[in-house]
Amino acid sequence: MNLFKLIRVSVLSLTALMGLVSCGRGGGGAASDKQPSQDQDEEVQMGQEVFDQLKAKGEIIESSPLYDQLKPVADAITKAAQPRYNHPFKFYLVHETQPNAFATPGGNVYVVDSLLYFVKNTEELAGTLCHEVSHTIHHDTVTLMEKQQQLEKREVGAAVLLGPTRAHVLAILLLGKLHSLSYSRDVESRADLTGSDVCAATDYNPWGLVWLFQDFKNAQIGQIPQLLSDHPDDQNRVHTLEEHFRKDSAVFGKFNPDPKSARSFVVTKNAPEVFLH
Repeated sequence: MNLFKLIRVSVLSLTALMGLVSCGRGGGGAASDKQPSQDQDEEVQMGQEVFDQLKAKGEIIESSPLYDQLKPVADAITKAAQPRYNHPFKFYLVHETQPNAFATPGGNVYVVDSLLYFVKNTEELAGTLCHEVSHTIHHDTVTLMEKQQQLEKREVGAAVLLGPTRAHVLAILLLGKLHSLSYSRDVESRADLTGSDVCAATDYNPWGLVWLFQDFKNAQIGQIPQLLSDHPDDQNRVHTLEEHFRKDSAVFGKFNPDPKSARSFVVTKNAPEVFLH
């Protein structure tokens, strides 16, 4: 990242900081009244900051028939993944045009409504969500924001990073990159593998993520889920997953690699949505 971009990101971070402080003082009427307490886990504090801002922006969907399709998949993933993480996983729908899903520290997983229209079957949705849950299990977002914080301190100065807590500072940085988190190829691949393990534990076919990569080849740029778009060498990730499946045939051997075996996933077109305020 060049210096000009760093300065721009830092200015955005400072702007976000001012907005968060304003909300904390009662200046943002749409923000949640629930504020993180000092004894809360740092990751929970980060997650609460992000939740409050998404709520203030009117992006979180409070109710919709789409939850009827999401909930069974989310519940199964939660049951399988929860023993690996020390805070409860919670799934929320958010409204955006580009299919995506992203997880924040503390256990919140946000699923963009358009992703439910993008996936072709239940296994592709499950694979996507298991991948995102795995980033939380590995604390990848916290690690990424810590690196960003150190980078900005060195290149721009600590003045723009003033905040009441370290969790608050990291949350500010996360808000600026929420929809474009750029993990390394190794980190993405690790999330693929852990995600496939979680999927296998739910009995959702872990080949779903592979099928999603394959469907992605023919998708238009604006339709590409973020977890796929950062690293165009998807075939390498497919090969890594296939090797993982071969090495543990006792777990993965029972799953059919043919996408024709997938369970259909049908959602109501233009489903009504009520937003959380």
